[in-house]
Amino acid sequence: MQFVSERRLDDHVVERAFTLGEVPGILWTPGDPADPAPLILLGHPGGLRAMYPRLLARARHALAAGFAAATIELPGGGDRPRSAAAEEARTDLHRALAAGEPVDDGTVDRLVLPLVDQAVPEWRAALDALLAVPEVGGPVGLAGGVISIGVRLAVVEPRIRAAVLFAGSHVPRSVLEEARQVTIPLHVLLQWDDEGNDRQVALELFDAFGSREKTLHANTGGHTGVPHFEGDAANWFFARHLR
Repeated sequence: MQFVSERRLDDHVVERAFTLGEVPGILWTPGDPADPAPLILLGHPGGLRAMYPRLLARARHALAAGFAAATIELPGGGDRPRSAAAEEARTDLHRALAAGEPVDDGTVDRLVLPLVDQAVPEWRAALDALLAVPEVGGPVGLAGGVISIGVRLAVVEPRIRAAVLFAGSHVPRSVLEEARQVTIPLHVLLQWDDEGNDRQVALELFDAFGSREKTLHANTGGHTGVPHFEGDAANWFFARHLR
């Protein structure tokens, strides 16, 4: 990992941009840490530059609760190379949604599974590098992003001790089977009126999780209408499990 810029946003937040091979990312740490802070990995749907204002707000919220926060760009997001197969699958998905037709499992698999296969090793490599930064410590939490990536990470990455997942993306049927292997504590957010996503699949996924502690917070509203108080609930959840 190579840091390419650093700036102090205020007395409480230091922001460092980094690259990990071809993967860009951002790390936010407390301005004057007394001890290494537990790390929250901030997932997102891709497009780090476009998502930056929301990611910064989430990072500030996490740091105010005593955590460090970090994120990386997804494969095919931002300035990273596009996948022709993924673009074709995305076009097919949008065409089905525009026509009011169900999205077939094959389209979802073509769009999501290659993304998971590439993104999860990148997140794990980033975690290796981030935990070597003096201001950052474990245990680690995962918050948001493409839920199928979150499921795979929760299964294969033992350093992640708890996860806040957003049921807001299409889920391959094979991921439902993987979910049965998830055992870490989960806090799952579901927007009840999320346009373009299958509420029933989200409920099936929640039911499939093998975790002994799993909580579902369902709120009315569309995809971007998550209530602000859910950020506080997420911090309380992480405080219980990362300290």
